[in-house]
Amino acid sequence: MNESSSVSYLVRITNCLQTILELESQLEKLEHGNSLLDEFIVLKSFLEKIDRVDLSEADVERIEVATANFLKELQVPLAKSNFHDQVRRRLQ
Repeated sequence: MNESSSVSYLVRITNCLQTILELESQLEKLEHGNSLLDEFIVLKSFLEKIDRVDLSEADVERIEVATANFLKELQVPLAKSNFHDQVRRRLQ
């Protein structure tokens, strides 16, 4: 693997992990969000060490697909949570 590929993989993986970590505050609102938040500790640790991991294109693609699937699975619960928050604010 050349250095350009390595940097590209690193950027792509970092983007996936940061995208997931940005959801932390929204996940706190979900009924089962706390169980997911426990895994964020692992993700944060991995992100700190990502530059020491030997990555392949297949690894990166697998993580990108997993990230996309994770975000898709969260769409409905997060939308419901945001809707309920809006209703509560209107009622106050």
